[in-house]
Amino acid sequence: MAVLDFFKDPAWRKAVVSTAFGKSFWGFAGAAAAFGVLCWRIKGSEEVWAALDEDLGLLVDLIPRVVVALSIAALIWVMMPREKMSALVGSESGIRGLIIATIAGTVTPGGPSSAYALLAAIAVTGADRGALVAYITAWATLGLQRILIWDVPFMGAEFSMLRFAICIPLPITAGLIARRLPFTLQIKGAET
Repeated sequence: MAVLDFFKDPAWRKAVVSTAFGKSFWGFAGAAAAFGVLCWRIKGSEEVWAALDEDLGLLVDLIPRVVVALSIAALIWVMMPREKMSALVGSESGIRGLIIATIAGTVTPGGPSSAYALLAAIAVTGADRGALVAYITAWATLGLQRILIWDVPFMGAEFSMLRFAICIPLPITAGLIARRLPFTLQIKGAET
């Protein structure tokens, strides 16, 4: 199977391991170990094992979701016409690009594993940083699934509509600010 020959490449495996187990991984692992020891000293071994058991359950619950979200994002990345996406949300798209990104972020379902995977897929198609910021801000503040599942049942329709109306300008404003900041956007994996 020639498609999967990259698994045999030792340079590829080394790059995957160094990326997966980089400085941030070891930083989080060290913090987890330190807090584990602290919990052991304060609460005892039973609480540490209970926490690890909960963590394992959470991991088992999240792995299928992350795999599906990343698979969808990969398929979208392959299927998206780069030129059209760049025209819609690229640096020349103006306010229209921010509005499109805001609408896309508002209707994107799911949690961070799907939203950030789609954000990365959109980023490599040529979207500018203003559109990316507008997208993720809209997902976080205007997400329809969040309104329907959390806001309306817990706070009522009137509060939900008021919050939604007040938050509508936030993604566009954030996108405009992001476009004005003097930073260079560098997307990991965009060179492939």
